[in-house]
Amino acid sequence: MNARHSRFDTAEDPPLNVHTRFAAGQFAESQNAPAAAIQQYREAIRLDPKHEPSLFRLGVLYAQLKDYPNAIATWKQYIDATDGSARGYGNLGFCLELAARPHEAEAAYKSGISRNPTEQSCRVNYGLMLARLGRTNEAILQLQAVLSPAEVHYNLASVLEQQGKIEQAKAEYRKALQLDPNLYDAQARLTSIDAAE
Repeated sequence: MNARHSRFDTAEDPPLNVHTRFAAGQFAESQNAPAAAIQQYREAIRLDPKHEPSLFRLGVLYAQLKDYPNAIATWKQYIDATDGSARGYGNLGFCLELAARPHEAEAAYKSGISRNPTEQSCRVNYGLMLARLGRTNEAILQLQAVLSPAEVHYNLASVLEQQGKIEQAKAEYRKALQLDPNLYDAQARLTSIDAAE
């Protein structure tokens, strides 16, 4: 055997690009390592400030960690990168709501709706916020623009249940089931409430 050929050839590591950084961020998330994921997504954005998937995941992670200033800044950057997507405004609105800034949240939701009136997540999040604030009629208007009547009542019931308004929640779940007997989630929630009582 020739000694010159008895070692492995060396190769240079491939360059890290926005796609490898994003993939590394996703891997870190799958390993429940949010700090490492944030670092990878930030590196991806450094390479491409308009990399939508990295901005999206970064906004979600910051919000999950309750780092609302960074989450809000990231969602604003996402909105810029997507030329004002309604989805981005919806996520910004939700983040602002989590940060206890409901007036700004409402403005963000309205901006998203004006950009795309049929974007479901923006309308639903706005409707749920209105329901949590006790503005039920306004909530219904937002929810019914993108959901079936049964789904509207189901969502109202969920908010009422979270608020501890059990009898009102049960009434809404029943309305949902009258409108759609196959809405199994409503039946499951109703059954769960009855079992707890």
